[in-house]
Amino acid sequence: MRTVIQKHRAVNAPIADLVTYRAIPTQSVEYIDPFLFLNHHGPQVYRPNNRGLPFGPHPHRGFETVTFILEGDILHKDSSGHESVIKAGGIQWMTAGSGLIHAEVSSNEFKKMGGPLEILQL
Repeated sequence: MRTVIQKHRAVNAPIADLVTYRAIPTQSVEYIDPFLFLNHHGPQVYRPNNRGLPFGPHPHRGFETVTFILEGDILHKDSSGHESVIKAGGIQWMTAGSGLIHAEVSSNEFKKMGGPLEILQL
C-alpha cells in the first residue's frame, strides 16, 4: 500500500467559453519531462445553436493525445482528409507526426441541439 504524499488542486483555465480545469501542469506541479498535460473540459451544458468546441485548425508535431469523451462529442478532422465524430463513451488516441494540422470541434448536430459536454484530455 502506498501513502499519498501531497494533493494538488487543478487550476481554472477556461478556453473561450469552455469550462476547463488543468490538473497538469500547474504552479504546484511544474512541467513534467517528457511534456505532459491533463485537462478536464466541463462539465457544462451548451445551449442549442452554440459555437461548440474552440479547437479549430492547429498543428501538432511529435506527440500523442488521448481524449476521453464523457458527454457530448468531438468532430476530429485533419489535413490528410480523415474525419470522425467521437461520441460519449468514446476514446480517441492521436499520434501526430510532422506537419499534421487538425481540429477538434463539436459536430454540427451538437452545435444545433446543444447538450451536456465533459471531456478529459491527456
